[in-house]
Amino acid sequence: MSPAVSEVFWFVSRASGVTASVLLTVTFILGVVTSGRRRPAGIGTTVVTGLHRNLALGMMLFVLVHIVTAVLEGYVDIGWVSVVVPFTSGYERAWIGLGTVAFDLLVAVTLTSVLRHRIPERWWGPVHALSYVLWPAAIVHGITMGTGSAWILRAVGVACLAAGAAAIAYRLTGRQPDETRRDEIGQQPWR
Repeated sequence: MSPAVSEVFWFVSRASGVTASVLLTVTFILGVVTSGRRRPAGIGTTVVTGLHRNLALGMMLFVLVHIVTAVLEGYVDIGWVSVVVPFTSGYERAWIGLGTVAFDLLVAVTLTSVLRHRIPERWWGPVHALSYVLWPAAIVHGITMGTGSAWILRAVGVACLAAGAAAIAYRLTGRQPDETRRDEIGQQPWR
């Protein structure tokens, strides 16, 4: 492969990786908000759920471009096996492996989501909950693999980490909607 083509792949790999990280974070935040105890009601839920689904599919495209260009660029040796089998890369084994774990989990979450109406809820829920592992794994992969001189790549990763952590904190500190309504109108729960 010519050096010029390899360089283009290098830039596309970095750009698609950063874009995928941002889209993954937004998708993760929307999922956390719509699945928690403080979810929006009415039309808001439908809009947010649709946005969550569409961003997830778009994010998958950027992840695939990131993976293909990272393998093809040729500057470092990341084989096709390393795309699906964690911790087998000859280059940055731990950090590439973390990205592979995130990708494998992303495939599982995506497949079960596509098949959601054909599989039992008891399967979909636990697999989808793996997003709480895949999201930080992907973001840490991005932060650690960011190019040393490109501090902005690491800054985007840290911002994604902070935003996702804030969403988790928001979900964990929420009260049940019925409790909020009862408190606001001064009713007891048994009335």
